[in-house]
Amino acid sequence: MIIHAINSEIMIRLGLSAFLGLVIGLERELKRKPVGLKTSLVICIVSCLLTIVSIESAYMFPGDDDINITMDPLRLAAQIVSGIGFLGAGVILRRGNDTISGLTTAAMIWGAAGIGIAVGAGFYMEAIAGVALLIFSVEFMPFLMGLIGPRQLREKELLLEFNVLQETGISVVLAQVKEKKISIKKVRIKDLEEGGQSVQLLVTVNYRRQTTDVYEAVSVVDGIKRVKIESL
Repeated sequence: MIIHAINSEIMIRLGLSAFLGLVIGLERELKRKPVGLKTSLVICIVSCLLTIVSIESAYMFPGDDDINITMDPLRLAAQIVSGIGFLGAGVILRRGNDTISGLTTAAMIWGAAGIGIAVGAGFYMEAIAGVALLIFSVEFMPFLMGLIGPRQLREKELLLEFNVLQETGISVVLAQVKEKKISIKKVRIKDLEEGGQSVQLLVTVNYRRQTTDVYEAVSVVDGIKRVKIESL
């Protein structure tokens, strides 16, 4: 009966960790992120399992009258937090335009491991509350900040590239771009062999504005050709 009770408790912990990992994985999967459903499930379940093994093994060697063996019940679980870092580093990408992406996904990997540890240690309600707050922070907080937050949080960044004709001044073109309610953050200019310049801009617009609308607005500016736009 004791063995059956212990196994049942372990199965409950593993099952709950799998469910919470599923919730985290679905959020990433729906956004088409590199770390999706399967990865989050594996991280959460294995973190829970290692935590259970760490706790249970600490009391398997009680010692005797002459030798007293003392073990840290969370020593193995503590290594999960640092060991999971290599997975997080693998999803952080640095693009050619100096934009770093994947930080949220890396944080979610770390969070999934933490949820697994919490469930494995028996903190069920804390783990459930943690997942609820994670999903709220990632999904709903940006929306709220877009409505009531500072102006910078109500904007999105776009990478804009186009060619400028030789006879058209770049300063004139940039002034016309700004008139389209487009804020310019960074400018990169490169001379072309066939004449003219290639201009690369990091711009910000209202987060509700469609990328196609920005493309159409820039395409009609005099002196601009070969427009290319990318959402970051």
